[in-house]
Amino acid sequence: MSDSIVSVEGLSHKYTRSWAIRDISFDVKKTGVVGLLGVNGAGKSTIMKIMCGVLKQTEGRVVIGGIDLDEEPEEAKKEIGFLPQKPPLYEELTIDEYLMFCAHLRKMDPSTVRREVDEAKERCGLMDFSDRLIKNLSGGYQQRTGIAQAIVHKPQLVVLDEPTKGLDPNQITEVRSLVKDIARDRAILFSTHILNEVQILCDEIRMIDQGELVFSDSKEAFNSYIAPNSLQVEMRRPPSEEELLKIEGVTDVKFLTERTLKIIFDEERDIANRIVKASVKGGWHLQEIYTEKDSLDEVFANLSSQTTTN
Repeated sequence: MSDSIVSVEGLSHKYTRSWAIRDISFDVKKTGVVGLLGVNGAGKSTIMKIMCGVLKQTEGRVVIGGIDLDEEPEEAKKEIGFLPQKPPLYEELTIDEYLMFCAHLRKMDPSTVRREVDEAKERCGLMDFSDRLIKNLSGGYQQRTGIAQAIVHKPQLVVLDEPTKGLDPNQITEVRSLVKDIARDRAILFSTHILNEVQILCDEIRMIDQGELVFSDSKEAFNSYIAPNSLQVEMRRPPSEEELLKIEGVTDVKFLTERTLKIIFDEERDIANRIVKASVKGGWHLQEIYTEKDSLDEVFANLSSQTTTN
């Protein structure tokens, strides 16, 4: 595809006797954030290692910027920046020393290294910490330094493996903002097992379950798949199941306790208001009502079943 920078085709990998991933194919556009979503052990890290040239796949191929990673690995890797879960930092170095070292490792033009290092520091908010030892930085600034090394050579694809893991809420917000900024002019593949993180950050979502691709589409399409379809309601004087089923949009009712119910509804978006009005009219004394959200395991189960039946 002309608007894609990465093409992953039929990717499979086997560790000893078992397949870690099987027949994974997807594209990554030239800009924006693609979320690689999956629980721990789903196969995300295997996919990222193969895409970054760290691991040789059993089957399939990866093409980056028109370059086949197997056929021209050195040229292809020039277009890749990678931040693994544990940032590859040399803590006894200053930020400047470390980024200069990373630039030389990537065989950048010596005449441009100083300028590119400064640009990466500026982009990641590190200019005021250039001479600070990495070991003396906070977790958030260490992560920023890890991201800086991944973009210092201006790759077309930046791969981030759970970059917010272990950070406090403020640091998470800062890293997310940085990722969005970087994605304005290059592609980012962002791995996470946190459902709301892909919904906050990502434009496209690739969902992996037990080594298989179970979803590959836009965030909007993903949200429509996982749209909640049940309410949990607590009433002091709940009506009968039959009475609740008379409300337009309600398809099923389950009593969890004597006063707590789970109400299943169809795609009607105004169902909560209808229940509130019916409660007032019927004297049911509604005390609490909230939308239930699927867990990540439930989302995987639903998408896997849809993939199987399609």
